[in-house]
Amino acid sequence: MGRAPTVNALTGREERATPPGTVGYGRRVTLLRAFDLTLSFGSRTLFSNLELVIEEGERVGLVGVNGCGKSTLMKVLTGEVKPDTGTMQVQKGMRVSHLAQEPQFTPGATPASELAVAQQALRDALDEYARLSESLQTVTDDKVLARLSVLGETIEHLGGWDTAHESRKLLDRLGVDPATWDQPIEQLSGGQKKRVAIARALLTHADLLMFDEPTNHLDAETVEWLEEEIDSRDSALLLVTHDRYFLDGLVDRIVEVEPHVSPQQPGGLVSYPGNYEAYLEQKFVSLENQKTGEHKRQQWIAQEVAWLRRGPKARRTKSKARIDRARKLLSEKGFQRPRVPELQLAAAPRLSQTVIEAAHLSKSFGDVKILDDVSVILQPGERLGLVGKNGAGKTTLIRTLLGELPPDSGTVRLGPKTKVVHYDQLRTALDEEKTVFDAAWDDDWVTLGDKRMRLAEYLDDLLFPVPMQRMKVKGLSGGERNRLLLARLFLEGANVLVLDEPTNDLDLVTLNVLERLLMQFSGAVLLVTHDRYFLDKVATALLVFEGEGKVVRYEGNYDLYRRLTAGGKKGEQKLEGGMVAAPEKPTQRKQKR
Repeated sequence: MGRAPTVNALTGREERATPPGTVGYGRRVTLLRAFDLTLSFGSRTLFSNLELVIEEGERVGLVGVNGCGKSTLMKVLTGEVKPDTGTMQVQKGMRVSHLAQEPQFTPGATPASELAVAQQALRDALDEYARLSESLQTVTDDKVLARLSVLGETIEHLGGWDTAHESRKLLDRLGVDPATWDQPIEQLSGGQKKRVAIARALLTHADLLMFDEPTNHLDAETVEWLEEEIDSRDSALLLVTHDRYFLDGLVDRIVEVEPHVSPQQPGGLVSYPGNYEAYLEQKFVSLENQKTGEHKRQQWIAQEVAWLRRGPKARRTKSKARIDRARKLLSEKGFQRPRVPELQLAAAPRLSQTVIEAAHLSKSFGDVKILDDVSVILQPGERLGLVGKNGAGKTTLIRTLLGELPPDSGTVRLGPKTKVVHYDQLRTALDEEKTVFDAAWDDDWVTLGDKRMRLAEYLDDLLFPVPMQRMKVKGLSGGERNRLLLARLFLEGANVLVLDEPTNDLDLVTLNVLERLLMQFSGAVLLVTHDRYFLDKVATALLVFEGEGKVVRYEGNYDLYRRLTAGGKKGEQKLEGGMVAAPEKPTQRKQKR
């Protein structure tokens, strides 16, 4: 009998010993191996002695609290940032494509030129194939024929013989206007830049894709397409995303970055086999075993697992053996408990029956009609999600409702007790040159309900300890800035929350805290987000932007809307102000590979 399998502490996989004289028996090719990685910025140690292995074809989700170093770790793995200590080993000839959270482009580049560079390997292979084919016209050479055969396979793998076709197809599917293909990229919007960067990353046909928040700025329909596109490829994947459906549908292993707290609590990486749901179950088991009394963290995990279990069976990957392996792995590596940010809402005046009412709104920019006879009624207790493609008019409608933009026609009325706070996706309410402490509030004290506390204490509860409170805002990660802005706005005592893309860059724990806060909020919410999971949990109704200025209201969450429209709107009932449908069985998501 062979030796019993062991669990690899780096990959979370069962492995059997390699028989003598056998290379790679029972294992996939290792694409990347990093060990003893340590990196500090000034007095702040970001991570210490990290170890990570990524194997051929593996799909790894990288999770952790904001500021723990996920994006920086990606940059270290790609060589963009040099660690203080550590060693990197990569498979010879491996192609890596890194999609950064904020993509960078060559000055003066256009979408067409960037994509041409991304296809350089394909162009080189095509040039060599043409050169060798021409040489065969005079001399027949078996070595040349063999090389041509290899090149043919390479060309097919890299996208085919028409270099322009795949570029056009990707840009079109990602919604990049053909009129912008030869336009300087710096003139494009943030969303268009992200889409060009995604096309550039996919065109490389890399062995390893490193994607950092790829769903930011993408509408839900495009996110679904991107998930299917990545899943159809053979590339390995290292993924950072706040989109839990995206994470759950793509990865087969979760690696959690536990933050460096002190030399006694250096943090590290812990690997969990399975997708997002399996990760949550394993975390719950580990907390039960630790008997720590971490009630809030256990509550978060229990709620997330319960939510996922309500979904289609195709998303379920529960395995007692897997959880048993996770328990063993955790007991070997130890378990650090991240804190949960204490987002809270200040007391707000009670709403009147009229919150926001808009009738027959129309708005155009030049010849482009953005809103066409749109009426909206927001009632107390409602959480209204705005859904549609980028540029469809969601932000325009919000600014019109808030009086920031005058409509071409129509009326807007706010109730006498309506007090609005507006979170805009550009985070303009934060001064990057201020310290975290000064940017958080205009007083040294804050009031939350009947509780008055020091601002420094409030910030500490939000995972901004005193040393971080002295940092400038511009030194924070994207998720930390997001959390700080939400905390500031929630102190203003509003009874209507208008949130435009609040989920971008937030870690999974903070997202859950925000979801619970909104679901318990007694006021009303207008919410713009492409996060399908967030909409499913929070929204009570949707305003769907269907194009050409048309906006239709659907009762229920995003999942109900998708099932309604995917089924040709069978069984729908047309009501004044929108449509509702009787609940159906959820549409089954595709099975994991």
